[in-house]
Amino acid sequence: MAMKMNFSTKKLLDLGLLRKIPASEKKAAESMKTADSWIMEAENNLKSKAFRSCILSSYLAMFHSARAVLFINGFREKSHFAVARFLEDFYVKRNLLEKKWVDVLDHYRETRHDDQYSTSFITTEDEAREALNSAKEFVRRMRKLLKL
Repeated sequence: MAMKMNFSTKKLLDLGLLRKIPASEKKAAESMKTADSWIMEAENNLKSKAFRSCILSSYLAMFHSARAVLFINGFREKSHFAVARFLEDFYVKRNLLEKKWVDVLDHYRETRHDDQYSTSFITTEDEAREALNSAKEFVRRMRKLLKL
């Protein structure tokens, strides 16, 4: 985990993990709308006891809300890893975002990876509920960040 702090925005661009694009409020708004729809899907998954799907939907809500922050700053990700590293470099280092949000995004990105590629991933209702609550808070925090 310690290596993450070495990824500056410039390094992410150099590695092709981020791409510079025109800053877009429209794309940011669309990404936030997508995040909101993933929150609704996560809620439905939880109610249906589809706990793995709830966690995946919760992560995707976080990812799309963080992606909105990239769009507003004129960047597009080429990897999920780069989204958290961008937030870390661009916002946490400037004290505009608390590090805990990057940690939450990383945690659920890694959980999503484990779920997709493991043959024995199991989750509980409590973990699914926690993921959904984290996603709601994360999306709220990204919304606040977009208004800075």
